Amino acid sequence: MTHELPAAFQVASLVAVVAILLVDLAIVRRRPHVPSVRESVTWVLVYVGLALAFAGLLSVVGGSAPAGEFVAGWLTEYSLSVDNLFVFLLIMSSFAVPREQQQRVLMVGIVVALVLRGGFILAGAALIERYTWVFYLFGAFLVWTAVKVAREGTGGDDEEYSENAVVRVVRRVLPLSATYDGGNLRTEQDGRRVFTPLLVVFLAIGTTDLLFAFDSIPAIFGLTHDPFIVFTANVFALMGLRQLYFLLGGLLDKLVYLPYGLAAVLAFIGGKLVLEALATNTLGFVNGGEPVAWAPEVPTWLSLVVIAGALGAATVASLVLGPRRSVAAQTGPTDGTPDGPAD
Repeated sequence: MTHELPAAFQVASLVAVVAILLVDLAIVRRRPHVPSVRESVTWVLVYVGLALAFAGLLSVVGGSAPAGEFVAGWLTEYSLSVDNLFVFLLIMSSFAVPREQQQRVLMVGIVVALVLRGGFILAGAALIERYTWVFYLFGAFLVWTAVKVAREGTGGDDEEYSENAVVRVVRRVLPLSATYDGGNLRTEQDGRRVFTPLLVVFLAIGTTDLLFAFDSIPAIFGLTHDPFIVFTANVFALMGLRQLYFLLGGLLDKLVYLPYGLAAVLAFIGGKLVLEALATNTLGFVNGGEPVAWAPEVPTWLSLVVIAGALGAATVASLVLGPRRSVAAQTGPTDGTPDGPAD
């Protein structure tokens, strides 16, 4: 549902968020560097604290309902963002981005993604308000995505980044240098001004994150219909992403069961959307165009329990069972059967 939050609170919140993003971007531009583990942990905790503080403000201003929806949405978006970091690692590796410039690349990519997601959220909100049957499509898409994520599991070491159409067009249209020039987007090569690969990396990160929105935006609309909560949950989930990138860079391949946790979350939200579509049904070929009386309403607290439980179980399983699976894969069979043909 859409909550009647004070307009002044919404405006002030958006202004504060934009100010934080601008300050963060200015800091990265002024002092590009590879953050230490301590610095990354500190900033991740700061952004998590800001998200929880915002949830507290929502509870004071609008009550427990919008606060609960924000936490559920933020947790879902944040978890999906963690899974997406693996793709960011592939992009950085594919383009051989200097380590000291990776913070700036992530920050600019996040800002671009937020601008693009803003339009996507407005379009989704307009569709939901006018056509409630769109929940059938959102729900079916999320269930299909859940099956796809579960079947694919984690990416292997041989997985490679594949450039999207936008990046390929830019490569063909714009003159690009073969090497980077610090943090510059343009440089001089053979007496003419050309763009550096940094521009392509910016576009790759931004457009790739937009593609992720096709999963995450329908998912969060399954938890709340309020565009303000949807957008702020996305902002808070993405704000600490660059620090999380450096913190989890070497650990992402150890979260081997995270995709299955995410698949469970997406399947649950997809089912929740289908139930909501049935409860507000207007399609003539479903129950004669009347709402389905037996379709239950899934409360926000249950969504929170399922999301936290699925992600927590996947994380624990990865940390406990993941190393055992890795050792078993490296040592091979333990029943005395030789790995190769006998001599």
